[in-house]
Amino acid sequence: MDNSAAQATSVEATFTVTEDDTAAALGSGSLPVLATPRLLAWLEAATCTSLEPLIGVGRTSVGTRVDLQHSAASPVGATVIVTADPAYADGRLNRLRVSARHTDGKVVATGEITRVIVDTDRFLGRIQ
Repeated sequence: MDNSAAQATSVEATFTVTEDDTAAALGSGSLPVLATPRLLAWLEAATCTSLEPLIGVGRTSVGTRVDLQHSAASPVGATVIVTADPAYADGRLNRLRVSARHTDGKVVATGEITRVIVDTDRFLGRIQ
């Protein structure tokens, strides 16, 4: 598959914080607020979706670097909107600006996630 004209896209996704998403539930703290690991997972999912147009059959992307500032708490029941926007691409390497906010616009987190597009079989063959 020739993806030479394909480009990463901007992605927005919405999540509602549940008890299962809290720091207390995930062991990353004791408070009933959105856990940073869960927020990161939501942001990474958005970056994966952003890169889908670039990924051909037998390929995937892997995360290689995360820079995240989680600056505001989100209680159970809060709606969190996450975004991923292409920031830089060089061959297989892709950096994406990520952010999260509440529906009132309050910034929850900002950062950058780097992902590299790899051949799935080759990648898995290296770890076996």
